[in-house]
Amino acid sequence: MFPSLIGTVVIAGIVGYLSEKTGFTRNGILASIIICVGGAFLFYFVRIMFGLRFGPPGIDAILSSIGALIIVPTHWRRGK
Repeated sequence: MFPSLIGTVVIAGIVGYLSEKTGFTRNGILASIIICVGGAFLFYFVRIMFGLRFGPPGIDAILSSIGALIIVPTHWRRGK
């Protein structure tokens, strides 16, 4: 369980960094990494509690990180 959690955080950080470097988002590197790690943590615990999963833990981390990047900044910018 613990190696899976650490792997989730590492993969989420990589996805956040790459999304900023490729121009997918324009939040700043640190903000994108924080958003990705938060989304991955949330889905990781949902996965543990309810058994909801899309595949192996690595695929779940990538999909939840990308989903967090799409949902959080879009929702945050709508009010401005």
